[in-house]
Amino acid sequence: MKWLNKKNIVCFIAVIAVYALSQWLINGGIMDSYILLNLVLIGINIILAVSLNLITGFTGQFSLGHAAFMAVGAYVSAIMTVKFNYPFAAAVILSAIAAAFVGLLIGIPTLRLKGDYLAIATLGFSEIIRILLLNIEYVGGASGFNDIPQYTNWTWIYFSVIGTVVLIKNFINSYAGRACIAIREDEIAAEAMGINTTLYKVLAFVIGAFFAGIAGALYANYFYFIKPGNFGFMKSIDILVIVVFGGMGSITGSIIGAIVLSIISLFLQNIPELRMVIYSIILFLIMVYRPDGIMGKVEGKKSLFKKGGKLNGSVNN
Repeated sequence: MKWLNKKNIVCFIAVIAVYALSQWLINGGIMDSYILLNLVLIGINIILAVSLNLITGFTGQFSLGHAAFMAVGAYVSAIMTVKFNYPFAAAVILSAIAAAFVGLLIGIPTLRLKGDYLAIATLGFSEIIRILLLNIEYVGGASGFNDIPQYTNWTWIYFSVIGTVVLIKNFINSYAGRACIAIREDEIAAEAMGINTTLYKVLAFVIGAFFAGIAGALYANYFYFIKPGNFGFMKSIDILVIVVFGGMGSITGSIIGAIVLSIISLFLQNIPELRMVIYSIILFLIMVYRPDGIMGKVEGKKSLFKKGGKLNGSVNN
């Protein structure tokens, strides 16, 4: 049982301690609803950024349709909890599966594309999802979906974030994860080495969509109301900005980027017209002075081969 070591035990104790402390602050009224609201938004952004980083940062597939998977998760969860009275846990699982299935449907035909062509295809897919939701009266159409029960709480957010980070990190550290990194570095060379590039690109896409579906379910069941406009092109850009800001190929960077940009958005909420201008300035400065993002490629810089040409199965952070 390699996972049962001193480092993992210490991490587990720290995770439980942080949760216990935060829950005590909430129950004691020290952490008010406004602070909790922003923590929920930060948690959802972390899930979205880490899952997109798997697709874009670690596998090298430029996707602009991540908000569509979030939308699928949000609407499926809303339907399950409002129309069919499903337990929230079941609704979250079904939302994630539905988003993953949609990711598979779009992944198989489009992931033969590369670069800008893939970005345009995923953007088009995202717009198709948004237009469909606008015209389906069963889910409220353009008026939006109302009266969604608020099942999402701090416990759901906290452990969903922890679960997302741990599972994606372990995936990256696995053989499949190293195959994804090899595809990002040189797809032709990876294919020449016997890696099924289409399989691993679709797999990364499906896993990223799965976690985006979870984020959508948490979002829908916290804010009572959702509409197609919540999951448009700009939402995908927001998630991409977090990934680029934190560092392509860095889980730590995605977490830090989500926290920093969420706090910036908080301070700019009274002047929303300047939000994207400031985002653009931040991106420009990052590209000029820190092109690899805040954290660079901390998790992405893995040595796939030892000296002498032997495959290195270990992960060097």
